Amino acid sequence: MSPEELRGFCLSFNAAVEDFPFNPETSVFKVLGKMFALTSLGGRPLTVNLKCDPDDAIRLRADHPGLIVPGWHMNKRHWNTVTVDGGPAGELPDRLVRELVEDSYDLVVAGLPRAERLRLDRP
Repeated sequence: MSPEELRGFCLSFNAAVEDFPFNPETSVFKVLGKMFALTSLGGRPLTVNLKCDPDDAIRLRADHPGLIVPGWHMNKRHWNTVTVDGGPAGELPDRLVRELVEDSYDLVVAGLPRAERLRLDRP
């Protein structure tokens, strides 16, 4: 997955926006003000921090050593750093990366107040 594809996919979700609160190189993708993905789109290898269910996070790290690791500068229990475009440990399938981004978005939305979740469901 290219940086452009990752950016486009993150922005394809309902009410998703890109923000740069830390510096101009670090993209933070949010839904209603809550972060679901953090990446440096110019970084090599391309990595993205994604929210994850704690049990799934442990399993994913074991299944994909070196490609999915505890979230860098994040709560290691709830966030993973995912290597998107390969690196020394190999490459993840684009389908898996998309599923992980979508899961992150869904977890953040699930934590929003009910009124905000309902607002997202409206066309």
